[in-house]
Amino acid sequence: MKTRPTKTSKSPSVARGNASRDRRRAGGDRAARSAARRGTILMAALSEFSESGFAAARLEDVAKRAGIAKGTIYLYFRDKETLFQELVRATLTPVIGNIEMMSKVDIPTAVLAERIVALFVNEIFRTDRKDVIRLMITEGRRFPKLAEFYYREVLSHITAAVRAVVSRAIARGEAPEALVRFPQIIAAPGLVAIMWNGLFDRFEPLDVEAMMKAHVELLFAPRRVP
Repeated sequence: MKTRPTKTSKSPSVARGNASRDRRRAGGDRAARSAARRGTILMAALSEFSESGFAAARLEDVAKRAGIAKGTIYLYFRDKETLFQELVRATLTPVIGNIEMMSKVDIPTAVLAERIVALFVNEIFRTDRKDVIRLMITEGRRFPKLAEFYYREVLSHITAAVRAVVSRAIARGEAPEALVRFPQIIAAPGLVAIMWNGLFDRFEPLDVEAMMKAHVELLFAPRRVP
């Protein structure tokens, strides 16, 4: 008579380990779904803000674009202002980080400026990020708290990075001293490009990359000694 093999039961420690692993896996899945939904809301908000403006945009319409209930937005963002602030952080913080890293590289200023131009053209102007900047240009005056936030989170970091680059350039005789006082001069073509794109590009397309390279040449070309 054959005896059936008996099943060996898992030890309590093994069972606890498996349960713990399952909980971690489930938690990771929930975190991934939550992050994906948050990203969907932010992209829907960018579309709605770009189309309607900050003042007229409604969270109901953001929710429709995202394919969720309006109440779901409040699980991630306190209100419309917080949603816009997080949109700024999510879209522009990576670019700011790249600019700050570039500013620490000690290479000829003209070369560094060309790299920053390429970063602007490829990572801002040719993407939806330019719409965030355009929103600040058009809405910032009406919403001073948003303008203050944008200055603190974006412009102050970029200005500091540009001043560091310009200070080295001046020490090497590669840039005029006025650029330390007015670093906005360097960023001016980027703002012109974004405004031109929204208003006049259909009448006269602008070669943004060529314009910005010309600007770099004007600022950092070798200076003749009189």
